[in-house]
Amino acid sequence: METRSIPRTQPETLDVLPRQQRILIGIPKETTLQENRVALVPHAVATLTAHGHRVVVETGAGGKANFSDFEYAEAGAQLVHSVEEVFKADLLLKVAPPTLAEIELMRPSQVVISPIHLPLLGAEYLALLQKKRVIALAMEYIRDDETGGFPIVNAMSEISGTSAILIAADLLATTRGGKGVLLGGIAGVPPAKVIILGAGVVAEFATRTAHGLGAEVRIFDNNVYKLMHLQSQVGRQLYTSVVNPTHLREQLLTADVAIGAMHSAHANSPLIVPEDIVQRMKDGSVIVDVSIDQGGCFETSQTTTHDNPTFVKHGVIHYCVPNIPSRVARTASDAISNILTSLLLKAETGGILSLIITNTGLRNGVYTYKGSLTNTHLGERFQMRCTDLDLLITSDF
Repeated sequence: METRSIPRTQPETLDVLPRQQRILIGIPKETTLQENRVALVPHAVATLTAHGHRVVVETGAGGKANFSDFEYAEAGAQLVHSVEEVFKADLLLKVAPPTLAEIELMRPSQVVISPIHLPLLGAEYLALLQKKRVIALAMEYIRDDETGGFPIVNAMSEISGTSAILIAADLLATTRGGKGVLLGGIAGVPPAKVIILGAGVVAEFATRTAHGLGAEVRIFDNNVYKLMHLQSQVGRQLYTSVVNPTHLREQLLTADVAIGAMHSAHANSPLIVPEDIVQRMKDGSVIVDVSIDQGGCFETSQTTTHDNPTFVKHGVIHYCVPNIPSRVARTASDAISNILTSLLLKAETGGILSLIITNTGLRNGVYTYKGSLTNTHLGERFQMRCTDLDLLITSDF
């Protein structure tokens, strides 16, 4: 007699996604460089905690940007009262470079994302990061994979460009020691003349703002492609010129406002305007040197602070604060927070280390990795040995 097998129910196999590795993120309160910004705002904390990450915030971290501790607590952050508690996190997010004392609190393989402020950087600082074997990323070097741009730098440049014109408009007022000129003029009265040195993102947004207020704007840069791109972005015919010393001198001597917006990717900004030209500019005119964080475009520029932002030299008002975005801390914090949050949400598996390895734009920001300096420019600048990051990552696996 033939036996027939009875079909049995087979178990269904389902794809199981790898478990997300939660990141412990630390947000300390900034205490240096008159820094008013914060790296993550409360709504970003709510987004990250909803995705399973933990965020530890030092009390008062968002106070200067008008974000209260209560808002952070409501968003799901854990509030702590000491910087030591914050520095137990796997990932530290800062909007000012870590101090030497803060670096001492770090541990091997800990990740820190912060600006580096190149003029303030030194070999001793880098050596200490190497000694602590931390993974340090510079916000300035984080790149967007799709556009190839530098999103945090671009966002802060937009703020700096817009702010530079608004600051200049205020300083032109009689009550501020200026010429008493309205930037945009009125019917029958000509507007102020604004000279912008540079044609990058700062210059673009300075141009937009100055035109919006009705000022007469003239832009100088030696990169003709940048001038063409700026004109295309603004969407109107602009007065542009290469930096011809004779022509620039003529324009500056009749200018009401001069904006320094020339930056170098890896060095000090070029010195464009010598002191003898500043000496001959009109009394009560205004210089806003946005490039002061790289040394400045004007020979007379000297670093100032938010508490004492201006000085007068040769009758010209100088504004040379290197951290202009911190002047509008809430807007700047929102901008930084949006960019960092979108990056961190990509850390679905493997945590922050896996994200650094797989995300080429984020990896571009790494300048020290587990005891090695990995940024070629910094190695050349400080005559320190530099190791290729890809080789170090490969050796870890």
